[in-house]
Amino acid sequence: MNRQNDLAAEGEPEKEFNPGIAARLPRKTAAGGALIRDRAGRILFLEPTYKPTLDIPGGIVEYDESPYEACRREVKEEIGLDLQIGRLLVVDWVPALGPWTDAINFVFDGGTLDEIPLTLDPTEARAHHYLTLPEATPHLRPSMARRLSLAQQALTTGTPTYADFGRAI
Repeated sequence: MNRQNDLAAEGEPEKEFNPGIAARLPRKTAAGGALIRDRAGRILFLEPTYKPTLDIPGGIVEYDESPYEACRREVKEEIGLDLQIGRLLVVDWVPALGPWTDAINFVFDGGTLDEIPLTLDPTEARAHHYLTLPEATPHLRPSMARRLSLAQQALTTGTPTYADFGRAI
């Protein structure tokens, strides 16, 4: 089935029990990222143009888009590859910080790439690197380093992990 069929099967949306309550509920940001590796097991990191730390390919979920779809879209936009994104590795809640609301980050298995040339979107990333997690850690936010460590564990164990701010629960 596709999404339209699934939505039709749900039937009419339920009515608000208190008119206007849906608009007053808190909003969270969601993001989907891909853990992409080379044959040596090093992780593909991007140098974003808009922040000082390294990041994995992926990005913010748009309205009515799933985290998985956002991950696929952002990977294609950022590195120019239409990858078949694999299974979920980590779901990580990140608390509100500065101007940013709290968020739910999803990390999916982006698979292994051979020496395929990447076409970086220059508005998104200035460079890319394949690094081990210890090599990248000084250039990551601590929560991202913890999240990626959990993602690597999930690759090995086959079990996705839920985390709060990069710490497994």
